[in-house]
Amino acid sequence: MIYTEIIMLKDKITNKKPGILIYGITPPKKGTEQEKVKEISRKQIERIKDIDIDGLILYDIQDEEDRTTEERPFPFLETIDPQIYGEKYLKKLNVPKIIYRCVGKYGKTEFSNWLESDLNKDRFSVFVGASSKNQKVKLNLKDAYDMSRELNPKLNLGGVAIPERHTKHNDEHLRIIKKIQSGCKFFVSQAVYNVEPAKNFLSDYYYYCKNNNIEMVPIIINLTPCGSIKTLDFMKWLGINIPKWLENDLMNSNDILQKSLDLSKSTFEELFDFGLEKGIPIGCSIESVSNRKLEIEASIQLTREIKDMMDKKIAKIEG
Repeated sequence: MIYTEIIMLKDKITNKKPGILIYGITPPKKGTEQEKVKEISRKQIERIKDIDIDGLILYDIQDEEDRTTEERPFPFLETIDPQIYGEKYLKKLNVPKIIYRCVGKYGKTEFSNWLESDLNKDRFSVFVGASSKNQKVKLNLKDAYDMSRELNPKLNLGGVAIPERHTKHNDEHLRIIKKIQSGCKFFVSQAVYNVEPAKNFLSDYYYYCKNNNIEMVPIIINLTPCGSIKTLDFMKWLGINIPKWLENDLMNSNDILQKSLDLSKSTFEELFDFGLEKGIPIGCSIESVSNRKLEIEASIQLTREIKDMMDKKIAKIEG
């Protein structure tokens, strides 16, 4: 079963199909008692097993204190390695695991060993670079791409897209093209709450590829519910662009969680329609940045609703 799912995800990425659906989770904190880790993983499996997703992202997090001078709303705590967590605790989930790698955390030997493990398997990974130019790293993103091509060319490699960065520099599409040339076959965006920067980025991506005869790879738009002011503060700290009018609406809403879900769905639908119109292969990734049960369950419901919406729109076009 898992082999079939891997083939399906690989096919959608390779053939640059719209509608890829991914769910994302962060492994438990390092040092958590094993029985507690097993309990957390059981709950995650129970929530995820019945939603029809193409893959599961397992995040690798890094301390981003160099990125901003603002105080982090939640303390940084290192997590269990996503590869280990997926293999040891999430075996029962019959979906491909997409392993994030914050490459700056790893020395060349450690990173090489990971790349060369299970060379005969179809694996999926997203490489993440430094959170800021001031961050000290053991390995830079370019070297990680070079090592991947040399040591494991079979790896289904993804990258990160940050639409908000396009507003400042107008070059996010060029960053994406450079990463495609380095081996990236798909991209996952930072969480999107502001449709305009995302649409501007996608437009420039489309026209640059069209004018330079470059085949577009899937762009997977990330969504995350917001169920409290504390979650909103954390999202802003992470660098998620939330327009002032939207922040006001969320902060003054009688139901901040439902408001954020409605906005996420409408934002994604606009971007998905934009992609379908221009032939940009757009998919969706959903997560909860909060560990509150209410927000996690809302993210699962959002995943089902986005799946239904994408399937209907694709069927209408293909039919």
